[in-house]
Amino acid sequence: MTNREARPERAVGRISGVDSLAGKQVDASHRPFAVFDIDGTLIRWQLYHAITDALTAAGHTDKSTFQAAKEARMAWKRRTSRESFKTYEKELIKAYESVLFKLTPTQVEQVAQAVFDEYKDQVYTYTRDLVKNLKSKDYVLLAISGSQVEIVQKIAAYYGFDDCVGTIYEQKSGRFTGAVIVGSADKAATLKGLITKHHLSLKGSLAVGDSASDISMMEMVEAPIALNPEKKLFEHAKKHSWKIVLERKNMFYELESKDGKYELVKTN
Repeated sequence: MTNREARPERAVGRISGVDSLAGKQVDASHRPFAVFDIDGTLIRWQLYHAITDALTAAGHTDKSTFQAAKEARMAWKRRTSRESFKTYEKELIKAYESVLFKLTPTQVEQVAQAVFDEYKDQVYTYTRDLVKNLKSKDYVLLAISGSQVEIVQKIAAYYGFDDCVGTIYEQKSGRFTGAVIVGSADKAATLKGLITKHHLSLKGSLAVGDSASDISMMEMVEAPIALNPEKKLFEHAKKHSWKIVLERKNMFYELESKDGKYELVKTN
C-alpha cells in the first residue's frame, strides 16, 4: 500500500529502483511475469510504520517526534473519515524523514535489517503461496512498493523476486542528501520500465494489489487480483470484473465475477 503518490516527490531525475536484485538484467524472454505490491499485499503490515517504531526502539529519536503521526493513527483507528489512513501515512512519512536525514546510511541499514528480521514471515498466506506457485511455473516476479528500497530489497530477495522498486533516499558522502525518488508514484510507468528492461510480454501477466495506488499497474495485466481491497480499488475491481480475494484469520476467500455478481470459487 503506502500511498507515496499522494506526496510530491523531490529531485526525481530518474525512475527509482529499476535495478535487478542481482545487478543485471533477467533472462526473461518469453516468460510470463507477475507484479506485486508489498505493504498490505504480501507483508501484513506497513513497512514504513514498522521502521518508525524501530527507530524509536534503537534510540535514534523519541516518541514526541511521532506525536502528530500517533494522533493521526488513532483517528484512523477510530475511522473518523475515509481519508484518515492517508492522513496518517502523510504524517508518518513526514516524521520519519525528519529523523532519517539526521542519520547515516549505516544506521538506517541496521534498522531496516531489524524490521526485516521481525516482519519477513508476517505475510498473507494467499500471497505467499501465490508467489511460490508462480515461481515454480517460471514466472518473472516483480515488486513495486512505496516503502524504502533498503527494506523492499530484503523482502524481495527473501521471497525470490527477480526485480523490485522502492523509494530511494539519495546518499552522498555517507549522508542522506534530502533528495527522494518515489518509483511507486506512477506504478504503470514503473512497470513499463521493468517490462522494457527485462523484455517481458504481457501475455499471461498478473498483478496483485490492495489499494487505489495499484490500479494503474493492475490495469496493464491480463489477470489483476485485488487482495483485501480498500473501497476505491474494490469499486474499480467490481466495475471491471476483476478477481477479489479476502483473507481473514486463517482463511482466504477467492471471488470471481459471473453475470454481474461475485461468486465464491475457492477457499483454503
